[in-house]
Parts: sequence; structure tokens; C-alpha cells
Amino acid sequence: MEIRRTAVNLNLLVERWPIAGTFAISRGAKTEAVVVLAELGDGKAKGCGECVPYARYGESVETVSAAIEAMRPRLAQGLSRVELQSAMPPGRPVHELAGLPVPKPRTTAFTISLGTPEVMAQAASASAGRALLKIKLGGNDEHGGDLARIAAVRIAAPNAVLIVDANEGWRAGNLAANLAACAKAGVVLVEQPLPEGQDDALAGLSRPIPVCADESVHDRRSLAALAGKYDAVNIKLDKTGGLTEALAMATEAAQAGFAVMVGCMVATSLAMAPAVLLAQAARFVDLDGPLLLAKDRACGLVYRDSLIYPATPALWG
Repeated sequence: MEIRRTAVNLNLLVERWPIAGTFAISRGAKTEAVVVLAELGDGKAKGCGECVPYARYGESVETVSAAIEAMRPRLAQGLSRVELQSAMPPGRPVHELAGLPVPKPRTTAFTISLGTPEVMAQAASASAGRALLKIKLGGNDEHGGDLARIAAVRIAAPNAVLIVDANEGWRAGNLAANLAACAKAGVVLVEQPLPEGQDDALAGLSRPIPVCADESVHDRRSLAALAGKYDAVNIKLDKTGGLTEALAMATEAAQAGFAVMVGCMVATSLAMAPAVLLAQAARFVDLDGPLLLAKDRACGLVYRDSLIYPATPALWG
């Protein structure tokens, strides 16, 4: 394969995008998405990419920005896409460079944040016309309990396909009851019910519905430890380090018998654009990050009904 080296300039920015209301999961809530934006240009063409530094994985805006900044001298000298993948995991090639077919619209989930059963039912009712809803669970009993939450959501959105994300919020003691309640509500997938490192209880468990790894899976190296515990994996570009590793991981996951879900952090359309390429062959797609913001960036992705459409050059370069 021919290695193409082109000297490029780097422009690095940190942006803050307010969330519409509050985005709440079992670990807490936030009111804004803080993203790191990298723009590369050679005077003829420009490309840009966005990521969400995630404290759950020991990242911060400062450390991610420093890692990207450290690549400035090598980018100025000329660094191929393959060399960048070795020097620094993040790399977001467009579908032609990655050898992928032209992307098509996909159905994406829409997230219902964690809250009381009544509040979640109201939110689900407002989005009941969407084809796929992702329900955040993992709260404690003082808010009514997850059994009441999922039952209330199902009543409020009787025709929507439901997936559940507990964000490590369940424990071995309530796992069976929560899975049973989800099965009764017609949930088709449950994400990360138990904390990472404490998911041995899933091994050998008779699971009434498929269980998907999220916090317990990062890249290809983490797939082997999931055997017998999980039925699916949630691949996120912010976890894998970029599209190159994510595509390879999706292939290996499928070969290992895992269903593939493509997910996202709460971020703008620029972070979703490369994930749409990965989502083309995924069983489940959850790329609603921009819909949870008070405002997306200019020339953002088009969301129509439950479909997410591929990016235009005006967004991604």
C-alpha cells in the first residue's frame, strides 16, 4: 500500500455546548458537553474531528489536548494516516480512504435520561413516535426504582422499541429481577448492568434478553474477557481512539459472535459523523448526541424522524 505523506497545519480548540436541560445517568448529571476540536489543513483541503474527553476513563480536556498538541511537529513534517494511527490512536478517515461503501441513513435511538418514573414517562410520551428509545436506568429506590421506571416508560411509549442502559448501576443482587422486568416490558437489549470488573455474575446466567458491554469494552484487546458474559458490544469512537480501531474492532467482535452497537457521548454532529460510517453494519445505533444539546454546530447532521443522515462536506471537510 502506498503511504501518502502531506504536511498539514493543526488548529486545536476546546468548545462547550450546553445541553438542553440536564443529561442524567447513574453516575451523575451534566449540563454541557465539553469537546476537543482538531482541524487539519494543507492549504488545499481541510478536515476536522471532535472527541469527548471522559473522566470515567481517566481522561480530561487538558490531557487529550496535550496529546493532540504533541503531534503538531510531526504533522508539519508530514504524517500519513497509517503512521498517525501508530503514533496516536485517534484517526478519522472518510469512507473512501477507509474503503467503505457510501453511507446511508440509519435509525438511531433517542435517550430518555434517568429520573423519577413519572418524569421519565413524560419524556417517553413526548418521544413515543420515535422508532427506538434508549432508557437510562440504574437509580436507587428513593426515586421509585428501576422496575417502576421501565414499566412507566413502556406504558408511555407502547410502540417504540426499547433498549436500556444501566451505566453500571445495578448489582448482582437485583440483576435477575431487573432483567426480568425489562423482558416483561419488551426491552430488546440491556447495556452494562454491572460495574466493570464485577460482571462475572453474568457468566452462566440465563439471560432473558441480550446484554451489551459498554464500560467493560474499549478496543479489540478487551473483547476476549467478555466471552460468556455479554451478547453484544457498544463501540464508541471516544473509547477506541478513532474510526480505524473501531472498524477493526467491529469486525473482530462480529467474528467472535457479538452483536455490534454503535454509541456516542453527548457531543455535536462532528463527533457523530465518523460514527455514522461505523453504524452502517451495526445491529443497534445510538448516535443522538446532538439531539440532547441546546444547540448543535453549524451544518450539523440531519435527523429526520428516527433517521440520522450521513455528514456533508460542510460539516466534516
